[in-house]
Amino acid sequence: MVTADFHSGHGITFLIRRSHPDDIPNIVLLEERAFIDPWGEAGIRKAMELYLSSFFVAVAQGTIIGFCGGGIEDSGDVIYGHLCTLVVADGYRHRGVGRELLRWIENDLRQKGAAAIQLEVRISNHGAIAFYKRLGYQEIFCYDGYYKDGEDGLVMMKWFSS
Repeated sequence: MVTADFHSGHGITFLIRRSHPDDIPNIVLLEERAFIDPWGEAGIRKAMELYLSSFFVAVAQGTIIGFCGGGIEDSGDVIYGHLCTLVVADGYRHRGVGRELLRWIENDLRQKGAAAIQLEVRISNHGAIAFYKRLGYQEIFCYDGYYKDGEDGLVMMKWFSS
């Protein structure tokens, strides 16, 4: 198992490790509290079956406080990573947890041959968009009506240097 401990500089210590199916109930709770349309247990279980090695959790004092997941996609022209989800529990946001989770999945996908990483975010989620921009992501285009409730989704990408 690959893990690493982090001292965030914001008064918390947490570790990041690869997730496993036993984590799903806690991940479902995180997503239900954070997202308008969470994946739910079936969606998370299906994604983890497809991309288990590219799903990570952040754990503080034995509790899962963050989660991210994604996988490799091949467009035929380029192999790229796709960040499918990133969530951090309310009390742990703005404390370095999301940044470390994102760094872990970026490194993981890069090691698997990805030249870039893509994600989608609600256009109304200004905080997340600013977060991703600070970490090198660029706005690419907008999907009209991408989300179940009809809200548009902004596609963002970050290219990895060789």
